[in-house]
Amino acid sequence: MGAGPGGLCMGIRLKGAGFERFEILEKASGVGGTWYHNRYPGCACDIPSHLYSFSFEPKRDWSRPYAPQTETLAYLEHCAEKYGLLPHCRFGDAVRRARWDEAGARWTLELASGRTVSADVVVSAIGMFNEIAMPDIPGLDVFAGTRFHSARWSRDHDLSGETVGVIGSAASAVQLVPEIVKQAGQVTLFQRTANWVSPKEDDPYSEKTLERFRRDPEAVPSVRRKIFESLGGPGLFARVRPEMEAVCLANLAKVEDPVVRALLTPDHPWGCKRPLLSNDFYPAFNRPNLELVTDPIERITQAGVVTQGGRERPLDTLILATGFKTTKFLSAIDVIGRGGLRVADAWSEGAEAYKGVATAGFPNLFMLYGPNTNSDSIITMIEYQADHVLRQIQRIASEGLAWVDVKPGPMAAYNAEIQRELAAIAMWQGGCTDYYRAPSGRIVTQWPRSMPALERALSGLDEEAYEAVALPAGTRETQFS
Repeated sequence: MGAGPGGLCMGIRLKGAGFERFEILEKASGVGGTWYHNRYPGCACDIPSHLYSFSFEPKRDWSRPYAPQTETLAYLEHCAEKYGLLPHCRFGDAVRRARWDEAGARWTLELASGRTVSADVVVSAIGMFNEIAMPDIPGLDVFAGTRFHSARWSRDHDLSGETVGVIGSAASAVQLVPEIVKQAGQVTLFQRTANWVSPKEDDPYSEKTLERFRRDPEAVPSVRRKIFESLGGPGLFARVRPEMEAVCLANLAKVEDPVVRALLTPDHPWGCKRPLLSNDFYPAFNRPNLELVTDPIERITQAGVVTQGGRERPLDTLILATGFKTTKFLSAIDVIGRGGLRVADAWSEGAEAYKGVATAGFPNLFMLYGPNTNSDSIITMIEYQADHVLRQIQRIASEGLAWVDVKPGPMAAYNAEIQRELAAIAMWQGGCTDYYRAPSGRIVTQWPRSMPALERALSGLDEEAYEAVALPAGTRETQFS
């Protein structure tokens, strides 16, 4: 489920292992996942692209260290075509429900088109950025102007000369605001929480450097290794926090107005929320046509936004840069497992899985970019997970198993250990509630260790942690042919 980086990686691994009977179900009309949907001005990767790419398919001509959305999407499209995945893709048909048939030991997937798909194994590659988050603001639906979410950018709409409001001040707003102020007549950014924004070393690669990348077979792997080694997970984050706060404050000093600068200064420790990068965000506030508003929003009217105290700011266009429901994971879909258990109910206190890839009560269902696997380069983390899932599928096929399901005990013990480690990371205990935490307060997105630590954790099959049931003799012998 999903034709983003996770779904593509899984498909490539399946084909490489000789599995051909699989479908990649994708709600969009093309591959790319979040890189397909997010096409707002300024959209770019915030992990250096030489690492934010598959280890088995290096790209030697990234235009700059942090590639723009168009390049990342083109790279993923290239991978889908090169590795023969397009014939396996079913575009424009979202999965609405997945139901486990205990008698037949198969999954039935109900799609938006009304079509159903029967599958022996399901791999969820919908990740964290599947469902957009809409703000709960009275009157949002009555606004008479143009309104859209940043993840569903209206590319046909011309902002030239318009009065534009942007709600939200995190990752997407930091990238899009500096671009739209160049075009719009007036932009108002409605900020609830100030964020730490560091500069990024992102000068375009020179032709000389690009030529070296193309000619020297060791040049790109060397850059990739250096980036990999510079990312040490939350342990490194904690050690560099004072340094990073100083760097961010120096970046913030580019804002000339001391009042605006004070409003943009975070009141939480660096790392408590998702760290952001931009060379353009703070200087944009030196333009006369960008206003920062920190008064709470009371309501939306037909004409614009009303903030606390009753002031209304008329708008032509309202952009919701409010991100995604990052803590839902697989529960963004109605998934029904053994005994009629819904994943939303199983995760009532927050999403959890055994090593991020399997959750008890849902046989033959595996996840990529699942709970507590977010760290550093997610592409690298996805490769580790896809390799592990492939080994599980190979085991099911080679041993003639009807299904495997992680046992509740090992899953509970594993998650208790992960939560203890997360609780010891001070920067994630700074009072921030968004992005990382479920409503219960449980951190469900973050991995508390390094990237190599996840690779080690997923290196085995963990047979002892799984319940396994064999196929009856002579049943579905060709299920994975």
